[in-house]
Amino acid sequence: MGNLEPLARTYPAGVTSWVEVALTDVGAGKVFYGGLFGWRFDGLVATLDGLDVASVGDVESGTAAWATYVAVDDADAMAQAMVDLGAELVAPPEDAGEGGRSATVRDPQGAEIRLWQANMRLGAQLTNSPGAWNFSDLHTADPAAAARFYEGLLGWRVVDQGWGVAIQVPGYGDHLEATVDPDIRSRQASAPEGFEDVIGGIAPAEEGEPTHWHVTFTVADRDTSAELAEKLGGQVLGTGEDDWTRTALVRDPQGAWFTISQFAPQEWSQ
Repeated sequence: MGNLEPLARTYPAGVTSWVEVALTDVGAGKVFYGGLFGWRFDGLVATLDGLDVASVGDVESGTAAWATYVAVDDADAMAQAMVDLGAELVAPPEDAGEGGRSATVRDPQGAEIRLWQANMRLGAQLTNSPGAWNFSDLHTADPAAAARFYEGLLGWRVVDQGWGVAIQVPGYGDHLEATVDPDIRSRQASAPEGFEDVIGGIAPAEEGEPTHWHVTFTVADRDTSAELAEKLGGQVLGTGEDDWTRTALVRDPQGAWFTISQFAPQEWSQ
């Protein structure tokens, strides 16, 4: 994942930490995502402003898709614990060089999640900035069952925060405040209680939508980025707006789906 800043971003167990897209044509994928987000590539690792943000890889089976990693202390033990509770082991634990150790499981509702036991590669070093990963949401046919599965395993707290069902990792806000984001609480003073601990969300899958971990990237301007995605060969499948964001659902030229999101709070824009 490239060179790290002196104060590297770290991820406590249970926090989503990395995203990767599997592609049928890695070279073409680099052109698309490099053009859309301004990424440069160090091998298969995408960087922005010199910091690691994501990675690309070859499709091993199926179609192109984005995948999300969650940090764990012990990939072997967590993979086995998930299997014991009804998950399917897709890729057994193995070392990824000196970077860390990973495994892939498919949860009982059918969504694949990748486990990452970090060593030298800690996770995304830039997030929530234009061109960088924002968060990942679990889209599933049975949100309640999915919540029960993950809460005990990963220490999640799944709560309805009004805007949607959020995944919290208790203490994550404290970790951010003590490391890379000392102003997190003052900046989020008007946010719902516990928002500093939020790592993503759980939402019911739309009709015909497969169960999956859906990846969202931050952009400076939704419309500009959506237009650029289409110029680069992608397809905009739909747009949306809420009290906080302006979004577009995009399919890249090889079929991988993701969302771009412009932070645009109504209270600030009026």
